[in-house]
Amino acid sequence: MADFRAERMPTPEGEGRAKDALEEAWRKFYRTNKAVNAPLHAAVPFLRNLNKGYTASRVFDLFGFWVWWRICGGFEGVQKELGLSRSAVFRRIALFREVFGEHPDVYEFPGITVDPVAFAAGMAQWAEDRKGNSQS
Repeated sequence: MADFRAERMPTPEGEGRAKDALEEAWRKFYRTNKAVNAPLHAAVPFLRNLNKGYTASRVFDLFGFWVWWRICGGFEGVQKELGLSRSAVFRRIALFREVFGEHPDVYEFPGITVDPVAFAAGMAQWAEDRKGNSQS
């Protein structure tokens, strides 16, 4: 049996030919689809808005994921505090990057800051207040 460990490829993708071919196929599909849909959307404008509810909901979810990412301290914190599996976190990161173009650890929403210390202190106070109210 041959041992190819000494002749390793630079990545698990090898030279990346299969990946490049698939990406080129998707680029062609996208360009063709866009060209076909342009006159269709011009003729029937409401078609473009059919997915807006889904899109708005997804962006809202991703914004919440970004906030929790910041509050929980990243990948491990999100896993622990929200009870998400590794694959669920990776899926959300991938979707976030697809929509916003950057990793949630890097992306900054203009005008929005998250203070994890103040959040933790506020939540601790809230929990203490609730505990006090339920004992009354």
